[in-house]
Amino acid sequence: MMNNKFTKLTLAIAIAQFSVNLKAQEALALEEVVVTAEQRSENLQEVPVSVTAFSGNEIESAGIESSQDFINLTPNVTLDDSFTVGNTFVTIRGVAQINNADSPVAVVIDGVPQGNQKQFKQELFDIERIEVLRGPQGALYGRNAIGGAINIVTKQAANEVDGFVKAGIANGGGRKLSAAVGVPIVEDSLYLRLAGNYKDSDGLIENTTLNQKVDNSTAKDIRAKLLWHASEDVTIDLRYNFSDLEGGAISDSSLPGGALNSNTFVAPSSNVLGNSQREIDDASLKVDWSVADGTLSYLYGYTDLSEDYFGDLDFTAAEFLDQAQDLEVELNSHELRYISSDENPFRWIAGFYYQQTDRTLRTVARVEPASAGLFGGSGYITIVNSLDDNENTASAAFAQMEYDISDATELSFSLRYDRDERDQISSGRSATFSAWQPKLTLTHILNDDHMVYGTYSTGFRSGGFNSDGSLFQDENLSNFELGFKSSLWQQRMILNGALYYSKSEDFQFFFVDLNRGGAQVIDNIDKTDISGAELEFQILASESLRVFGGVGITDSEIKEFSQAPEQVGNHTPKTTRYTANLGAQYSIEINSDWDALLRVDFERRGRKFWHPDNLESLNPINLISARASLESENMSFSLWGRNLGDEIYYADFNDLSYTGLPSQQDIGFLAQPRTYGLDVTVRF
Repeated sequence: MMNNKFTKLTLAIAIAQFSVNLKAQEALALEEVVVTAEQRSENLQEVPVSVTAFSGNEIESAGIESSQDFINLTPNVTLDDSFTVGNTFVTIRGVAQINNADSPVAVVIDGVPQGNQKQFKQELFDIERIEVLRGPQGALYGRNAIGGAINIVTKQAANEVDGFVKAGIANGGGRKLSAAVGVPIVEDSLYLRLAGNYKDSDGLIENTTLNQKVDNSTAKDIRAKLLWHASEDVTIDLRYNFSDLEGGAISDSSLPGGALNSNTFVAPSSNVLGNSQREIDDASLKVDWSVADGTLSYLYGYTDLSEDYFGDLDFTAAEFLDQAQDLEVELNSHELRYISSDENPFRWIAGFYYQQTDRTLRTVARVEPASAGLFGGSGYITIVNSLDDNENTASAAFAQMEYDISDATELSFSLRYDRDERDQISSGRSATFSAWQPKLTLTHILNDDHMVYGTYSTGFRSGGFNSDGSLFQDENLSNFELGFKSSLWQQRMILNGALYYSKSEDFQFFFVDLNRGGAQVIDNIDKTDISGAELEFQILASESLRVFGGVGITDSEIKEFSQAPEQVGNHTPKTTRYTANLGAQYSIEINSDWDALLRVDFERRGRKFWHPDNLESLNPINLISARASLESENMSFSLWGRNLGDEIYYADFNDLSYTGLPSQQDIGFLAQPRTYGLDVTVRF
């Protein structure tokens, strides 16, 4: 009898425990991410755009500290370092960034557009959220959103004092220190947040001629944010940022023609140790005024950017040629925007934008003394001394309307008109480029966990003048897209995907033309087609294990090219056939105060085509990163590593047909090898 009672009691306890565990499992759900991709705060799963978003928790657990870090985790987007410490090339869905042109991606920080491509490479610290939008976003984000948009939101102070101090060391003599503090000056009214970052590295890539590291770098950044709730209806947000980045430059390796196809990787051997420096002063003002049934906002942005570099030009151990460049850019932008209330079935946004840009670029090339005799002299002889001085004015008007056809279906229409006036002072030439950018989206909610959408959108990238006074045309892109977003397994799995087809007219690409005095030239490919897909997922397998990943496919084809008809059928420049990433994060409770976290990320990039002739391409590469952390509420210790397989590849490459160099050589910019380090963070 006792045994029977004991058995029943044991069974009852087991059933109760199972029920408790089942309810605990049911309570598990992925973190809800709120984004402002369409200028309104919305759940990521409700936004009819192909978006990869990184919350503050994800930024910390993934160790995201630079633009490169989050791009590596984003399907169909790549970022290549090149030439100077502040120079990168971002490519999104086959639309590439090139030298001396507008970016294909609109970068917005705290609501204010960043007007120059040199601003994209930056240290990321004290960040609240990052959103990467793929596909043309010109209707809301403007002239540089032909490929997509990146929205970065920095942390804001609140009523409680909070902050952190983070220090770290890394191989290659790496050292870093960052800190932030947010304080309420007047509770519920006036808040101040200060943040700073210092990062220094001796470098990891050695010049075999000089026996010195070529990729040394030092970054110094400070940011101040002041938020004032001036009244119940008015909020004023002031932001100032200063960035100083300096280090090695022009460290390309000289390669024989065809070297890339044979997987030949050569260390740099120039006789000159290149160096560069970029400084950015950046300030913004945002005023929000709650008016009848909406919010009226004014945004002002100011940027003063300078970059200079010096280094070799023949990229060999011999004394022959060197080069230098000075860039000065000043931007002032204004935007007035009205956003209606979210609660009405008919919602709308309307506004005006204006930007004034003054840009001066001086380029110098010299014959070095040892070779000067070939040109009839004994000292340095200047062979190129060009000045490209521009004054540009951009203006736009835009509007977006959203209407709930039913509880399940929404129709959205956007329209933007952009006008760019380009004045090249050095040549006395002027040109105006303009475009209408419509966008139409139909969204249908199948149920609480599934939605589908279809979009037609357009993008515009302005034309302009090359340094030799020649004109290049504006680039226009039309995009058709079908997408879906799904939440599965009781909110423990997210699966999002999109298919797209784009047609581009006057696709912009870059080369150096020796026949035009070594001019840096932007030119156009008449017509190109780009198609592809994206798929992303997250799975909360258990309370401790999260698995995530994504894949992006890009298939581009040159359809018409009047200057080089033999290249019709080729892929567009800087196109990567596919990108894929897969990762897992496992956490375990050690005791009531400490948790351990292990994260591993695997990234594969498909074949990359550098130029329209497609003669040389980068073979697929595999990159592995890992991070092991010990964390408490107020402190964490993290061991991390990137490119753990020590993959050797070129982050940038220029075929001899496009370099304009007098000698028959390709040049390749080596990517960083394996890096690893230790970080310690104290939070308060």
